[in-house]
Amino acid sequence: MDYEKYIGVTPDFPKKGISFKDISPLLRDPVAFHSCIEDLAKLAAPFHPDILCGPESRAFLFGAALAYRMDIGFVMARKAGKLPGKTYSIEYALEYGTAKLEIPAASFEKGQRVLMIDDLMATGGTFKALSDLIKDGGGNPVGALTVINLKDLHGEKVVGLPCCSLLDL
Repeated sequence: MDYEKYIGVTPDFPKKGISFKDISPLLRDPVAFHSCIEDLAKLAAPFHPDILCGPESRAFLFGAALAYRMDIGFVMARKAGKLPGKTYSIEYALEYGTAKLEIPAASFEKGQRVLMIDDLMATGGTFKALSDLIKDGGGNPVGALTVINLKDLHGEKVVGLPCCSLLDL
């Protein structure tokens, strides 16, 4: 499927020089969204994941649907302060600021194969931080999966793990 026609682009958002990729049209179209999850499942299969993990918030949409499709679990990496109890956390740099992610301390069994998922890969910083967070929690990050990869930013070099996407822009 040609997923590019289901991705909106808003220049200079959220700040000048950033080109926001809007997945709303993809989510709104039931045929495109279903096809997207099926195609993500095909890309995910060679990783043999035990569980998926993705950062707040758009990864939750794809991650939960894909986990359901693959009959595995999904761990939500939340923004700081959103989780009760013991957590692992990491602060990292974004293209336009910093962020902090947290996961519950009991998210992964020791050595569990964790495939990271998000809607988009830009510079790879979020995936690198998520990979470190998964390791802190006892999991074994095996790769990164996205709907969109901003290929000119070469985020896969920062991640240091195999990366797959449905669409390179």
